[in-house]
Amino acid sequence: MNDAKEFDVITVGDVFVDLIMTGFAVWPQPGEEAFAQALTREIGGGAAITANGLARLGERVALCAAIGDGSAWFVSRLRACGISDCLLQPVADDTLGTTVSVSTAADRAFFTYQGANRKLPALLTDEHLIDTLTHARHVHFACALAPEQLLSLTQRLHEAGTTVSLDVGWQVGWLSEARSWDVLRAIDCFFPNEREAELMTRQSLPQEMLRCFADAGLSAVALKLGAQGAGLWWHGEIHWALPLSVTPMDTTGAGDCFDAGFLSGWLRGNSPAQCLQLANECGAYSTERAGGIASFPDWLARQR
Repeated sequence: MNDAKEFDVITVGDVFVDLIMTGFAVWPQPGEEAFAQALTREIGGGAAITANGLARLGERVALCAAIGDGSAWFVSRLRACGISDCLLQPVADDTLGTTVSVSTAADRAFFTYQGANRKLPALLTDEHLIDTLTHARHVHFACALAPEQLLSLTQRLHEAGTTVSLDVGWQVGWLSEARSWDVLRAIDCFFPNEREAELMTRQSLPQEMLRCFADAGLSAVALKLGAQGAGLWWHGEIHWALPLSVTPMDTTGAGDCFDAGFLSGWLRGNSPAQCLQLANECGAYSTERAGGIASFPDWLARQR
């Protein structure tokens, strides 16, 4: 492992307290009521979930996020997960973001209050904070910053020898913005799921989605296909990972766990196919328990 920089990865993005309700017999229609069999509280948001997975895989990780009032439990939980809290940015007069996740084995719906996360773009204009991001070998953005801001940050990080990846999630405005393609050509790896890739490429087949990204000039795209496995466009080559046999309980954070597996493999010099396989395993096995981090496959971490 290269110890020349303080961190292997800094994850940047929105964070939440996730309240996860699972075990519904039916999905309620408007005006109806359904009863969960279980309620779980856990740290959430793509930046936090990916940071947890990276820490479990043995990487030195810090989380950069905006947090509001009442964040003591969240910070304590981060520390227990082995994630550095030195880049958390306190925001006065607002609360920590909160998400209520209503989850079945097949899918989930989120009801979210952004809270302090709304201040993150402004915080990321601070020169000292930007300089601190260069203390990592890699920065993973798990948020939909404006394309111009992401381009500027990517340039600064690349100049400092830091690689960059991005997972914006289901942000229709960002995914539909023409300028976003300039960001994707500038970064080192993009992590969309199938639905996001379909929106961007207007293709319905994974092979054609990856080909569209390649034709648009992207260097690397790790495409999450859920129960169908995963695909990868990597500097001129396409790789596939087959689906795994798991019994999903909750898919919250599965894509973020996928990101963690891929990034850890990449930073350790694994082949593209190996990185994709590790990512596929991390994402699949994370669905076997409720929450984004509870079922991250520790047995994979112990093999590292």
